[in-house]
Amino acid sequence: MADLDQKLIGLEERMAFQEDTIHKLDDAMADQQKQLLDLTRQIQLLAEQLRKVEQGLPEAPQDEKPPHY
Repeated sequence: MADLDQKLIGLEERMAFQEDTIHKLDDAMADQQKQLLDLTRQIQLLAEQLRKVEQGLPEAPQDEKPPHY
């Protein structure tokens, strides 16, 4: 009977350890998801700023020959 109790205690310890690990992994995944969303938003803002800068630049003439011709 003592052997069975020891096995049960060992299984309970393993289960507690696995539950703790799962919670830690879940927290890490949630943090990474938040970082991913933040980075995606930053890229969108940078893309918007780049478009605004590009719109403010004068267009280069399409058929103009370089000055050395």
